[in-house]
Amino acid sequence: MYQSDKGNYKTKETLWHSFSHSCLGRIIILAVITIILLIIAHLTIPSEEKMTREMIDNIRQCIEANDSIKTDWIDDTINNIGYIFTTADGPEDEEIMGLFRKYNRLEYVRHTFCATEIIHNNLRPEGTRVGIGIFGIVIPTVNFNDFLIRTGTIHKGYNRNIINTYTRDFDLGTNPNLKEYHYRGEAEN
Repeated sequence: MYQSDKGNYKTKETLWHSFSHSCLGRIIILAVITIILLIIAHLTIPSEEKMTREMIDNIRQCIEANDSIKTDWIDDTINNIGYIFTTADGPEDEEIMGLFRKYNRLEYVRHTFCATEIIHNNLRPEGTRVGIGIFGIVIPTVNFNDFLIRTGTIHKGYNRNIINTYTRDFDLGTNPNLKEYHYRGEAEN
C-alpha cells in the first residue's frame, strides 16, 4: 500500500483483489463454486444397491425405535439424523421385515444431482419419499407412519352404526327468555 505523507492514501490493488471485491466478481465466484459442487454431487450419487441397503437399515431402526408414542417432526428429524451414523442392532426380525416386504415396495429414483428412495403401499399408492442420497450419503426422511406393517379389519361388518361420541346438549341455562332456535325467530312466545 502506497501512502504518502501528504494525506493522499492511494492503494495499489491487485487485479484479483479488485475482481473478488466487485459485485460481478462475487457472482462469478459463487457460480463457479456452485458448478463445482453440482459436479461433485452428480459424481457421488449413491448406487441403487447402496441406497436400498441403507434405507432398509434405516427402516429397521425406525421400527425398533417406535414405542407407540406419537412423535412430531422434530423427533423424527433428530431420529433420522441419528440413523445416518448408526446401524440397526442385532439380527433382522424376520417376522416384521417379512410383513414389511409383503406390504411395502421401495423404489429407487435417480435424479441429476441426487437420488431418492420412495416407498409404495396401500395407504400411499402414489408413494412417499423416505430417503435422499447426495454426496455419497443416504439421508433418511422416514417416519413410522410412512409404511404399512400390520393389517387387520378396519370395518367390523356392514350395516353397523358408526359410534358417535358427539352429543347435543340442550341445557340452555336458567335464562327463561332464551329458547332453542331463538336466533332464527322460531322461538315460542
